[in-house]
Amino acid sequence: MLVLGIETSCDETSAAVVSDRKFLSNIIASQDEVHRKFGGVVPELAGRKHIEVISGVVRSALAQAGIGVDQVEGIAVTKGPGLVVCLLVGMGFAKSVGWSRKIPLVGVNHLEGHLLAAFLGNPKPEFPFLGLIASGGHTILCLAQDWGQYRILGQTLDDAAGEALDKAAKVLGLGYPGGREIDRISKQGNPKAIEFPIAFTKHRELDYSFSGLKTALLRYVREHPESKNDLPDLAASYQEAVVEALVQKAAQAINKFRIKRLVLSGGVASNTRLRQAFEKVAQAKGLSLFIPSVRLCTDNAAMIALVGEERLKRGFRDDLSLDARAVLPLESWQ
Repeated sequence: MLVLGIETSCDETSAAVVSDRKFLSNIIASQDEVHRKFGGVVPELAGRKHIEVISGVVRSALAQAGIGVDQVEGIAVTKGPGLVVCLLVGMGFAKSVGWSRKIPLVGVNHLEGHLLAAFLGNPKPEFPFLGLIASGGHTILCLAQDWGQYRILGQTLDDAAGEALDKAAKVLGLGYPGGREIDRISKQGNPKAIEFPIAFTKHRELDYSFSGLKTALLRYVREHPESKNDLPDLAASYQEAVVEALVQKAAQAINKFRIKRLVLSGGVASNTRLRQAFEKVAQAKGLSLFIPSVRLCTDNAAMIALVGEERLKRGFRDDLSLDARAVLPLESWQ
């Protein structure tokens, strides 16, 4: 089944073609230059940029796949979570193509796309597996039993891991995107130079919390203004605390549920140190570790088309009343 995927949940405009769990194209148009001077995504500007480029991005995806729009058999589009002003652009485009071509349309949960993106690589994971979605807006630890069968084990109670890294970059006066800059500069620093706290939640052992870590960084910089003269050590130590929190909770879940397969996904999964840390855990515990390529960790339409293809094959359909959702939890298919 040839499925066109469209992703516009935040500041990447992406279109892809997937068939039989393989992507034939995956075009991503970044908006980094648009938002860099603001130090973060400006929703109105992001939505406007999506409108400007979406037609060209879709045309490029079809051309790269070597097909025409008349050959597309289904359309998958991100319905949430995300910035509504951005989601509506992709959704409106997808609806217009679906309606005009009389082909089925299905909305896809952005989080589910991240969770299952590893199926676009080789080797592919098998169910069941433990999945950690770490991104700018979400940090979720879940047990994936099958397509559309998920059990949330833990999630962030406040800031997401990616948000914690982005905010740290802003505090330290680094560039944009923040998480990428923290990763870059940390390679030159000592991760043990400064000891930052790792939060442990009292009520649910597998939940995450990063707001205290962010506060600790603010306090440290205020009390030690000279520390900004050695940004690599400061960034590396802070990053290590984020990585350690993610690894510790995942290790707890592995021991508790005796899972032998682990999938790490989401934008933060692009982080070099995080990938290394999980590779070490997998080796120590004899696990099969699956991490998508960096391009498939960031927001992309291939992961949306992948999930959309599975849903369409199982008979799921959406009509023109499909609406954007700013908040949309990861849920099992009904």
